Amino acid sequence: MASLVVSLAGPDRPGLVNTLSEKIIAGGGSWLESRLAHLAGTFAGIILVRVADEGADALATALSSLSDEGLAVNVLTGSDAPAPAEQVTLELLGNDRPGIVREVTQTLRGLGVNIEEFSSRIESAPFTGEDMFRAVARLGLPRGLSAHDVSHALEKLTAEFMVDIKQPEEA
Repeated sequence: MASLVVSLAGPDRPGLVNTLSEKIIAGGGSWLESRLAHLAGTFAGIILVRVADEGADALATALSSLSDEGLAVNVLTGSDAPAPAEQVTLELLGNDRPGIVREVTQTLRGLGVNIEEFSSRIESAPFTGEDMFRAVARLGLPRGLSAHDVSHALEKLTAEFMVDIKQPEEA
């Protein structure tokens, strides 16, 4: 079996997810996982599809044909990556400011941490209404690095961050 990672972006419209699912099933694929969102009038997402090896190229071509409908589509063949030494979930909350994602990701990169999943949003603080940055990430830690080390490094960025790192059984 082959794993295809499909990324896409384009104008949002009713029935778009159904169109994707019909292409996948018609090509003999199985929709395993996805992250899809409407962002600023644009529909964007990633989908993990499993398909028989002999059908992978045809399904990739069929999905790529959605570019005729205004979608930017990219299909990659997935691989089995080695598992990290430890996985943790990071929850971060702090006052929003320009460069916050860069600072956090730069710190994680410096520690050798792999960001396996990342989501963020801006929300209003209770009572004050100030913009607050909230992020949740699944991190793969390299051997020899503890969750405490990651938390400590992120807390050094600013005293305004609340950092919570959970082990898989706590998440």
